[in-house]
Amino acid sequence: MSFENIIVEKKGAVAVLTFNRPQALNAFCGALMDEVTQAIDDFESDDTVKVIVITGSEKAFAAGADIKEMAAKTFVDVFKEDFITRNWERVARCRKPVIAAVAGYCLGGGNELAMMCDFILAADTAKFSQPEITIGTLPGAGGTQRLTRLVGKSKAMELCLTGRMMDAKEAECAGLVARIFPAAELMAETMKIAEQIASFSPLAVMMVKESINRAYETTLAEGLRFERRLFHASFATEDQKEGMQAFTGKRKASFKGK
Repeated sequence: MSFENIIVEKKGAVAVLTFNRPQALNAFCGALMDEVTQAIDDFESDDTVKVIVITGSEKAFAAGADIKEMAAKTFVDVFKEDFITRNWERVARCRKPVIAAVAGYCLGGGNELAMMCDFILAADTAKFSQPEITIGTLPGAGGTQRLTRLVGKSKAMELCLTGRMMDAKEAECAGLVARIFPAAELMAETMKIAEQIASFSPLAVMMVKESINRAYETTLAEGLRFERRLFHASFATEDQKEGMQAFTGKRKASFKGK
């Protein structure tokens, strides 16, 4: 399938999705988000894709939702079309690892989509913000929810109530960003990390992702029980046998996803 608002590439076991609306700082219009949903569907069904990277340009990961497209919408419009839920949340539902590589502006919906990914790698030029308060509304794609879980109530409240920008260093210290790299090295370093993850058992990788996500949805006791069951289940896989035999045999493991 050809896309107009995103660029899709496969680099070995890593799929790279790049937002491509430079004239609008990669602002998310409905057509772009439909394309993102289709691309994630394609990646999920492709067994050769082990890891997904989502990125933008050096100037902007994404400047948020397209205000020009949203401005005239009414409550009835957004409710009937299931605005945001219909075609944004596919990233959060992806079972394969999704990495956000963020440079430049990561604002509003851009920050919310980055938080739907499994972790964020940032260029030292990255700027994060939830500026919806400045245009008379509030975050609607997880900004008050995921951000609070990542950085805590006080920081999330201050960011959402002021709409100010947070630089990459502050974002890392707050727990929003996993690592920071010089802007010129961001994609190369991101690919190294993606390729490392792609080299592991895809079954174990999905189990790790599912188990960590479970930690946000349940109590510690239930989370530990869930983790233990997945750990036990991993012993039914060929990859677990291969991994441990390779370790004891002092050789590199060859995982098959079985």
